[in-house]
Amino acid sequence: MTNPSGLDEAIEYHVVNSLGWASLRPLQADAVAPVRMGADCVLIAPTAGGKTEAALFPLLSSMVQEEWKGLSVLYVTPLRALLNNLYPRVTKYGDWLGRRVGLWHGDVGDTERTRILADPPDVLLTTPESLEAMLVSRRVDHVRLFSGLRAIVVDELHAFAASDRGWHLLGVLARLERLAKRPIQRIGLSATVGNPEEIGRWLQGGETTTRELRVVSEEAGGAAAEPEVLLDYVGSVANAAKVISSLHRGEKRLVFCESRRVSEQLAFELRDLGVQTFVSHSSLSAEERRRSEEAFAEAQNTVIVATSTLELGIDIGDLDRVIQIDAPRTVASFLQRLGRTGRRLSSRRNALFLATSPETFLEAAGLLVLWRRGFVEPIVPPRHPRHLTAQQLLALALQEGAYGASTWRDWWGDLALMDDGDEVLEFLRAEHFLVEDGGLLMIGPAAEKAFGRRHFMDLLSSFDAEKELRVVAGNKEVGFISPLALPREGEEKLDAKPILMNGRAWHVERINWDRFEVLVSPAGHKGDVRWHSDAVALSFEMMRAQRDVLLGETPDVPLSRRAVDQLRLVRETRADQVRVDGLVVARSGKDLSLWTWAGLKANETLRAGMGEVGGRSSNDVVVLPAAADLGRLGSVAFDGVAPDVPVEMVDRLKFSAALPKPLAAATLAERFADRVGAAAVASGARVPERSR
Repeated sequence: MTNPSGLDEAIEYHVVNSLGWASLRPLQADAVAPVRMGADCVLIAPTAGGKTEAALFPLLSSMVQEEWKGLSVLYVTPLRALLNNLYPRVTKYGDWLGRRVGLWHGDVGDTERTRILADPPDVLLTTPESLEAMLVSRRVDHVRLFSGLRAIVVDELHAFAASDRGWHLLGVLARLERLAKRPIQRIGLSATVGNPEEIGRWLQGGETTTRELRVVSEEAGGAAAEPEVLLDYVGSVANAAKVISSLHRGEKRLVFCESRRVSEQLAFELRDLGVQTFVSHSSLSAEERRRSEEAFAEAQNTVIVATSTLELGIDIGDLDRVIQIDAPRTVASFLQRLGRTGRRLSSRRNALFLATSPETFLEAAGLLVLWRRGFVEPIVPPRHPRHLTAQQLLALALQEGAYGASTWRDWWGDLALMDDGDEVLEFLRAEHFLVEDGGLLMIGPAAEKAFGRRHFMDLLSSFDAEKELRVVAGNKEVGFISPLALPREGEEKLDAKPILMNGRAWHVERINWDRFEVLVSPAGHKGDVRWHSDAVALSFEMMRAQRDVLLGETPDVPLSRRAVDQLRLVRETRADQVRVDGLVVARSGKDLSLWTWAGLKANETLRAGMGEVGGRSSNDVVVLPAAADLGRLGSVAFDGVAPDVPVEMVDRLKFSAALPKPLAAATLAERFADRVGAAAVASGARVPERSR
């Protein structure tokens, strides 16, 4: 390096001589000073932009020069596979300085965990759930393990902030700070955040903090080549397979699908066409996913079909092409996927959209319109995480054995997660989830009954994994399957309908419901499999972009001839569902359809604001009883309006048992409300004369 970097000399030496870099990337160089001065940071760069090094090189430099002792740095990601992928790389960086790196997640064995507890590493790669497990474990000396903590790196910050796992992480981090008796520096990494300053403040614990926050961003280079993005219409998954098999032969292609079912169908079709194909999604066994990702990284002229599991920063080698079946749900997701390509100096970022239906073609066109406008969704943490408030209050009782009934807030300070703590705690005490003795709160019988299985394992995670059966071929675990996809006891010919798993068809030989296991053998003809999925709620912006496409705006990307024909056809067939100056209202029998193009959340909020008991909503339309009074639509005040939430949805909210039913329902309703979108539709509504 020609200029001093601000890093430790050993790191500078190895950057040049071990990594072969002539210099740091702009983000890495710009991050050194704020990270080393202890500021909380949000580091933003395109995928493969060196964010991990931007955080760790300065932290390791401070670790050595300031002589940090014991476990000093936590590196947290949302995926175990990402941790496994990072571990060898981070270990190498630690070795440069004689510092040790450890790995702890659900797949790490007890022997390694015991070694870590006996002699903690300097850096630990882990998940929020594993941190929670360590905190509530009686075998872990919390003070000894965590008293030296100085910093935490939160990789894929946007993924945490947009879900309850982010609130859970903040709750755990606040408890770790109490144990460490010092502020823990917080460094978030992301490729796509539309509101980085706001999410940085959230990562710090809220607007009340006085800690310094620095946002360091590296935009895609101004001289970088324009991405190659093409929109095509193929009409079916089978046709998509034919296109993929005939295009870009000899290249490595990563194909993203929006569901596990479509990924399995596509992989089967590709293999049937003689294409070397691998599969990666959340219902495959970890070993199968690892084998696929390793084989794909080493191969050429191959395809890997994946869901969003490969959207995050897992390294699968250099890619030639990204192909998108239908459309991702957000522009941010598309940017993550687009950033998988163009890493070599001679290559360009690229994406080919293959739409398999008229509806998904319109979704893809709308997304590309937003992308060309430069729009990226702001990250909004889920509202009112009261169920996580309950989880934290119970977890602290497990961690400490007992804590003060009047001093519990000391553990979390002003963290917004605990805003409703008094109300939640009152319920936990009244229902004996927590019991008081001498001014101290401890785990009660109701918590034992609701969450005590397997040493309170249910309390460690902020999300519920779908209950699936283990699929076994011989002595090999293939993956996991929904019970809804299998014949029930007493049904004949289990193998009449083969299932698809890992891109192959399997006969169901036997179902062991006691062991929750399915025994299978290879089948020669195509099968099918379904997993549970909820309705996809697209955003107001995404749906309005689709409306703009129907009204004449065309994505500023190349369209295939088939796409041009389909664009004309979709505009013709849906012409009576859009108009420039207001809503389209159509009457059909006992129904009244309002074509809002506002998204499912805004539509359900609109329906709730009108006080209509009947009806239903989707992303593009609200269906009301024919007698509904549309004349009052423009006068509805949406402040405080929230959709009705079905009882079954409340029961599926994690930790809902630890909340009063009305409070749990209110939590979900608040999260499903889009008052801004509903008000925008209502204020711009003009009911056509012909529909009054």
